[in-house]
Amino acid sequence: MSMADTVGYALALTDVDFSILRHRHSSSSRETAHEAGVSEDSVAKAVALRDQIGPLLAVLPADRDLDMDALQGALRRPGLRLMTEDELGEVFFDCEKGAVPPLGPDYRVPTIVDTSLEKQPDIYFEAGDHQDLVHVSGTSFQRLMRGAEFLEISSARA
Repeated sequence: MSMADTVGYALALTDVDFSILRHRHSSSSRETAHEAGVSEDSVAKAVALRDQIGPLLAVLPADRDLDMDALQGALRRPGLRLMTEDELGEVFFDCEKGAVPPLGPDYRVPTIVDTSLEKQPDIYFEAGDHQDLVHVSGTSFQRLMRGAEFLEISSARA
């Protein structure tokens, strides 16, 4: 598989410069960073969540952990949980299992982005498969995140 159609449409719609970085198949954001030879803090990983209200996408650097307490408290959504495989397939229909791009706005999913990503000059993210990373500038990433809210939702790995 290659770049998900929705990712391609998002890049074209926002008219941002990007490049594709191929790497060996990986199964986690940290492994992806290692395989691609990029810094973990510049890889934007997406954590897909759901509650009774609906889906939510949390986006944070690969070198950090999602702080569920902070996220749930800030949004007043205490019932958030990870999406199941079936739910992921419904929302991110054009992506390989587990290769969720952080482009929630383009999948019509409310998105919260960790503020630490605002400081990154370059951002890499899943293209919808396990072998391609999209590389954009930090400014372009913020354009892609149009409508997303930026909050402190992560903590350093223990």
